[in-house]
Amino acid sequence: MEEVSILLVDDEQAILHMLRTVLLKEQFLDIDTITTGEDAIAACKKKTYHCIVLDVMLPGRSGLEICPFLRQITDAPILFLTAKTTDYDKLTGFAVGGDDYVVKPFNPLEVVARIKSLLRRYLPRQTEADRLPQDGIYDFGRFQVMEPAGELRVEGQLVNCPALVYQLLLFFCKHPNRIFTKSELYERVWGSGAIRDDNTVMVHIHRIRERIEADPSNPELLVNVRGMGYKLIQTDMGPGR
Repeated sequence: MEEVSILLVDDEQAILHMLRTVLLKEQFLDIDTITTGEDAIAACKKKTYHCIVLDVMLPGRSGLEICPFLRQITDAPILFLTAKTTDYDKLTGFAVGGDDYVVKPFNPLEVVARIKSLLRRYLPRQTEADRLPQDGIYDFGRFQVMEPAGELRVEGQLVNCPALVYQLLLFFCKHPNRIFTKSELYERVWGSGAIRDDNTVMVHIHRIRERIEADPSNPELLVNVRGMGYKLIQTDMGPGR
């Protein structure tokens, strides 16, 4: 597997130096540091990163403003660094394409732990994919999820899908017609060590519907069973493996 590449984006040199130092001690050797959003976009166009640590309060365009542009060119998990602590601010980060967040001031070891958690979930597992050349394909008629390739196709077209959105959709594909509460989804997809926030699940459900539903405001595939939870409906057309 290729060496893990991490991009740190923050306008405070002290924070960049601190995070870089801790990551190097953890044997992450390919680390780039950037101080502006515009430079971060340019860097992602030139190089493939496996994780991006992105400060919200950047000079010029903020991290929240550049995140949608990053999502057009990379599926790498994005960890926001933010001084804002309201639920609205956190949900905004998820809505624009973020996968996790850490509130300033933070312990650098927590940031490293979050990065490792994201990488464990989203780094390509090449040996596993090689063992499953014909497996891990979930066909729901309108859309297909190809687990070995990490791809989502809707009506035959490849659709960009951020890491956590993809993982949540893949979980539903593996358990069609089963109802899961928000707490169960958070536990199974985000993991027991993540900071629990049911609104996070709702945001990611919405982002899945934007991709797979013909009419996201009137979902027919990923539905809410009132008072019980969410389920992905399996029709006669799929899924096949």
